[in-house]
Amino acid sequence: THTHTHNRDTVADMAAAAEVRQASVETLAFRSAKRARDMFLSEHGKPTQFDKDAHDAKIAAKIQEEYLLVRDAPAPVTVQGKPAAPAKPSILALTNGSESTPAAAAAAQSASGSSKGPEMSLALRQEQEPQQMTLANRAPSMPKPQWHPHWKLWRVISGHQGWVRSVHVDPTNTMLVTASADRTIKIWDLASANLKLTLTGHISAVRGAIISDRHPYLFSVSEDKSVKCWDLEQNKVIRHYHGHLSAVYGVTLHPTLDILLTCGRDSTVRVWDMRTKAQVHCLGGHTNTVASVVARPVDPQVISGSHDTTVKFWDLVAGKCSLTLTNHKKSIRSVALNPSESTFATGAADNIKQWYLPSGKFIQNCSGHDAVINSVSINSEGVMASAADNGSLRFWDYKTGHCFQKLENIPQPGSLDSEAGIFSTTFDRSGGRLFTAEADKTIKVYREDPESTEETHPLDWRPTLMKQRF
Repeated sequence: THTHTHNRDTVADMAAAAEVRQASVETLAFRSAKRARDMFLSEHGKPTQFDKDAHDAKIAAKIQEEYLLVRDAPAPVTVQGKPAAPAKPSILALTNGSESTPAAAAAAQSASGSSKGPEMSLALRQEQEPQQMTLANRAPSMPKPQWHPHWKLWRVISGHQGWVRSVHVDPTNTMLVTASADRTIKIWDLASANLKLTLTGHISAVRGAIISDRHPYLFSVSEDKSVKCWDLEQNKVIRHYHGHLSAVYGVTLHPTLDILLTCGRDSTVRVWDMRTKAQVHCLGGHTNTVASVVARPVDPQVISGSHDTTVKFWDLVAGKCSLTLTNHKKSIRSVALNPSESTFATGAADNIKQWYLPSGKFIQNCSGHDAVINSVSINSEGVMASAADNGSLRFWDYKTGHCFQKLENIPQPGSLDSEAGIFSTTFDRSGGRLFTAEADKTIKVYREDPESTEETHPLDWRPTLMKQRF
């Protein structure tokens, strides 16, 4: 018993000593900080006194470090048969006791009217090099994103009896074209959302529909392997394009030529003459389903994204692949061109990636939309929208890759939660409305919230180091 009591007393003494020691350390630290504050408070904010010795040492070190190679005037040049020309005083020659900066020397020479262009540029270059080296060594930081208004659900359009697989706005910005798994194509009035026309003729799910901006034609592709051309003045099929060996998943039109491009599950991109129905090229090279294809007026005129995780640039004249981009690790389901600059974006389950055109050089990743991305769209105001299989919708500042808004899709009443997926997105021609084609058989219309301001929806952004580029 005596031993236990002694041990308890020892533990209590040690605890008390620790408390005293902790208190004394805190007291000492506080006193030290207070003394330092009292010592330097009177001189706070005052400029330091000029120290000539320190200044001279600094200038001498600067001359030795940065201007050693051009400190002295060059030796006179001897030309055969002519006397040596007298050496001109170099504008970079620095003498002890009367040193001057290269910029000041260049300014003096300019004022006297005797400076030469190359010498001046050399002086300025020598002055700027250390500054550029300093900037290069500094860690790059992300630029601040531009603020964009937030978007909100504005309207829901119902009418299809199956999944809506594709949505497209016509060139006049007055009609909306949707293609559905119910084997129909529907044309809606963009302003009132009223149904104007239903086209039937495919015998399987329609995966894409697009209206030409130079002809009164609508082109549609389907899982029944067919590609059809509809005359919108007669509302009937006038041409069939035969050649695909499996389901056709994507369609686009060349902006300047009368050609049609389709892609599908047979791992090819096929180029068709719009008028003669002839297949101009069969662009083979992908090893899996080609999910998306886009066309441009200049090279590379055709860009395709595939489930084999590659993006390919195609030479339309030769009918061959000119470049393959292999950065993605997952299937690519969407390729989107930027309407206001020569870049494009690709969407896959691993990332959204941005690329320069025509070089195909990688720009940056837009990370954070952790889902199977079905569609990416970009408007002319620098807003990029990405939609995924789980119904998530993300809005990005295209330039910096910052996600400024996240929305979760709400399925129509009576639909399953698993039918929240979004298959296709497109902005209208003004960029002010976003249309989504969804698995709950509806088309949803989003627009910028007119009540959104920088005060009500501040930019949620923190500066970080530059994203890793790979």
